[in-house]
Order: sequence, then C-alpha cells, then structure tokens
Amino acid sequence: MEHLINHKVKEIEISGIRKFFNMVAGTEGMISLTIGQPDFPTPLHVKEAGKKAIDENFTSYTHNAGDLKLREAASQFMMGKYQLNYQPDSEIIVTVGASEAIDIAFRTILDDESEVILPGPVYPGYEPIIKLCGAKPVYADIRENDFRFTAEVIKSYITDRTRCIVLPYPSNPTGISLREEELIEIAELLSQRDIFILADEIYSELVYDQPHTSIASFIRDKTIVINGLSKSHSMTGWRIGLLFAPKNITKHMLKVHQYNVTCATSVSQMAALEALTIGKNDALPMKEAYLERRNYVYDRLMKMGLEVQKPDGAFYFFVKIPVTQVSSFDFCLSLVKEEKVAVVPGSAFSNYGEGYFRLSFACSMELLEEGLNRIENYLKKVQA
Repeated sequence: MEHLINHKVKEIEISGIRKFFNMVAGTEGMISLTIGQPDFPTPLHVKEAGKKAIDENFTSYTHNAGDLKLREAASQFMMGKYQLNYQPDSEIIVTVGASEAIDIAFRTILDDESEVILPGPVYPGYEPIIKLCGAKPVYADIRENDFRFTAEVIKSYITDRTRCIVLPYPSNPTGISLREEELIEIAELLSQRDIFILADEIYSELVYDQPHTSIASFIRDKTIVINGLSKSHSMTGWRIGLLFAPKNITKHMLKVHQYNVTCATSVSQMAALEALTIGKNDALPMKEAYLERRNYVYDRLMKMGLEVQKPDGAFYFFVKIPVTQVSSFDFCLSLVKEEKVAVVPGSAFSNYGEGYFRLSFACSMELLEEGLNRIENYLKKVQA
C-alpha cells in the first residue's frame, strides 16, 4: 500500500540531526555534543506547579488558544522582556512546542508555488513543512557573510512568488544573532512588499553580548513571532510554544491549530504560567553557565586553529571542518569511531552546511573538556 502514501510525505526525511544521533547513540563510552537540549532540570517551582495542576484536576481542555491567564502572562513577559505588545485575547496562541507554532503558521500563510526564503545553513525543521504545504524553500547562502542573514543578502532572492522570510535568530546551528540596525534594514526592505516574516526567536533568552531585539519591533503587521519555554526554562518535554501575531493573522492560524491539536496540554500550561510569572528570570543563571562554556569552547577551538564564528546566543558552534577531502557526515562518523565523541554533520542543516559540523555546549564543563580533548586528538591524527 506504500504507493498510496502522500508523495509529499514520501519525499521528506527524518531530521539529519536526529538521524545521526540515533545512528551513534548506542556507542559505549561516547560523549555526545549533538542534541540542542538544555542540560539543566526544569526549575523545581515549575515542576511543582505542574504537579499541583494534576492534584487540582486541571486536566481538561482549555480554550483552543490556551488558558487566558497563561496568555496574559505571555503578553506581560513579551512586553517586559522585549517591549512587544500583543493582546492576550486575540494575538497569542499557546501551541504544542514551537514546532507546532511553525507548522500552523506555514499552513496558514502558504499556498502551492509560494516561496519561502531561508538562510543557509539553517535548522532542518522548516523545509519539510514548507514542502508539505506545496511551497518551495529557497536557501540564501550566508556563509560568506559571517552567517548573517541581512537585507543585502535577502533582496537578491526575492521574487514575485516570495510569501515569507524565515528569521531564526539567535540561529541554530550558528548561534549568530542580528543587530538592531540589521533588523531595521530588513524591515525597510519588506515594508512595501506583501511578504510575511516568520521570526523564530526560541533562543531569545539565551543571548550573551547584546539584548535580544525582535524584528516585530519594526514591522509588526507582517511578523509572526515564534517563542516558547523549551530553551529558556529547560522545558523541552513539556511541549509549550508561544505564537504572537496581529489578530487578523492569528484568527486564521487558530483554526489550523484547533483542528490539529485542539489545545496544548492543560497541565503543561499551568507549569508554563508559573515559568512566565514567578520564573520569568529563570533563564539568567542558565545563561551565565552557557556563557562560561561558550567562552571556554571558543578558546579551545581557536587554539586548535579551527575556523569558527563566536556565537551571540543559543548554545552551538558551527565549525569549519579542516579536512577537505571528506564529507561532513563521514568526518563526524569517523570522529565517533576513532574518538567516541559525536557532533552533528553540517549537511543536516541544508547543502550550505556541508563542510562544517555543529557542536552543542549544552552539557557540563567536564564533558566539554573531555569532548574537546578527543576532537583535538582526532584532528592531530588526520592532519598529521
């Protein structure tokens, strides 16, 4: 019966990140610097709020858009942190993780033959959804622009079919963010064009060298902001995402969301309410630890003579592979076999990631030190 499967589904693949992780996961004694998941536990008071919700039988459906108290808290959080004003009753949707928010946004705004401009390299979760919508992903090469997805780069890829620009900053896999002046230039470029912006800002609380600024500050009427609690509050398994957009857009996305999942999990919503109110600054101690790790990893990579940009946010390095005669997949697989340390092949992040690997520093300093020792040992062997 496979010949009856939707051809669009047959043409997409499992994420290259997960594919590689699953392939090497059983290696005994391996150090994994692969998955982008915080190594901190969910804050205790947030877990207690989830338990309390169960004990108090808050286990039924909520409003399709999410419990109003949570949407109010999300509104206040965005205003307090980023000076963004969204109405809780009409401009915010609580989703099942940021992934579902991306899904319903694309399914709402894309038609057959629409084009979506993405930076290359980029997180692999966008392309399959774009294709499932019948639209076309168009990758903009940012490798020679220090991985910065600027207006100057974007404008050369715009056509009369361009429906959306994806701005994922801070970026996965590069950790690079955008400066305020760069965001203003993008807003000016798109101000007179009928093009949506999907701003994936899931790492907005993990920015190190400058405050996070949202593109929605400059072009709100065309921007869909994606955020959530997975990275900021170490709540990946709770699956709470947040979508912010003008009400003339959210009213349509809410329909897709309703028929997709009805509502986000009620218990997780109460944990999220605690996180966005009492725990609104829970990310700060985690960010301090990540900053220490970032600086340590950067120094080690530079001493190895590797080509890399220092990340502004998130918890990734995107490193140029110094061995040119092998693919990024083969390089990373050999690294696992020879030294039992895993990083993600750059090819998982589009063809523009080939020749690089992604290293996650969302793990302890002890593991980072040993993992980098093993990488250094491997490079000495292959470059001898």
